[in-house]
Amino acid sequence: MAEPKRKERPAAQLLQGNVAAAEAAIRAGCRFFAGYPITPSSEIMVRMAELLRERGGAFMQMEDEIASICAVAGASWSGAKAMTATSGPGFSLMQEGLGYAYFTETPLVLIDVQRAGPATGQATHVAQGDVMQFRYGSHGDLFPIALVPWSVQEMYDLTIRAFNLAERFRTPVFLAADEAVGHLRENAVLHDDYEVVDRVRFGDGDPFGSADPAGVPVMPAFGDGRALMVTGSTHDPKGFRKVDDPNVHDALVTRLMRKVMDHADEIVEVDAHLLDDAEIGIVAYGISARTSIAAVKRLRAKGVKAGLLRLKTLWPFPEREIARLGERVRAIVVPELNKGMIAGVVRGCTRARVLSITQTNGKTIDPSRVVRFAEEMS
Repeated sequence: MAEPKRKERPAAQLLQGNVAAAEAAIRAGCRFFAGYPITPSSEIMVRMAELLRERGGAFMQMEDEIASICAVAGASWSGAKAMTATSGPGFSLMQEGLGYAYFTETPLVLIDVQRAGPATGQATHVAQGDVMQFRYGSHGDLFPIALVPWSVQEMYDLTIRAFNLAERFRTPVFLAADEAVGHLRENAVLHDDYEVVDRVRFGDGDPFGSADPAGVPVMPAFGDGRALMVTGSTHDPKGFRKVDDPNVHDALVTRLMRKVMDHADEIVEVDAHLLDDAEIGIVAYGISARTSIAAVKRLRAKGVKAGLLRLKTLWPFPEREIARLGERVRAIVVPELNKGMIAGVVRGCTRARVLSITQTNGKTIDPSRVVRFAEEMS
């Protein structure tokens, strides 16, 4: 009996990070994209226009980012997997719509390719200044999910994961890219070694309630035959507005928190490099993690026991992983392209000494800077 043929993995291709993200979105089942062009994310929009024309689906260039996020939320309620992409100023404009999507439990994916800000800042230069906007950009109690790629391969892999998490938890999910990763060109494999999570549209239960206080209700689409009301005001499990009922509001906000935070172990991913015997731990994400792994290798060659804890999930924050690292090392160094936003969060998770390397000149951090910093500490 002949053995079944092994499925061959596709060959690696030289790709740009933004293009890899668009390819991943299509493979995850995205069939609607609305957006407004803004550097350094525009290549995602351009490639999505091409792919949706080839594969079927709808592409809309909107008049601005506010309309874009609202169109994406509407498409999701019509049953489509939907996505948009933007950068800092556009992300700011989307915050009200994102708050609506969060409160109405609307799954969608938003890729923010961060650039130097505030305001229009440096449109084509790298930064990691939106990391708190992912967490606190919209008003009210929000508990978002944000993933952080550091390579072209992860622009592909984590975009697919973002769609799966959006459907699993019925919420907006962010891909927190940065200009350097979005515009990076390197080999990546557009493989199909992944599971695609599809929406649960039919089943028992109300569309905005669950017997499980951390549960995710089914999400019928308009046209499925269910009586369906969707409002950004406080609503009960059936969707009726209950803006004056304190118990309804508290129960809804609490469930939205718990459906993410009670499942943080399922969401949070980190990547450890040479930490087994490390005396100095480096915590980094995005392109600054590329800088950091190069610095770790140079430090090891000089006899300095350094290691890297790379954050693949930014929110929910990997608090337990940081706490464990702090128990093992003499100090933690956090290099990032802002004025120390995540270093402050790390300090809240550990009693270890936490030192911040910051840079806001629109360029990536040179590994030699991290090396000098770590050598002075050792």
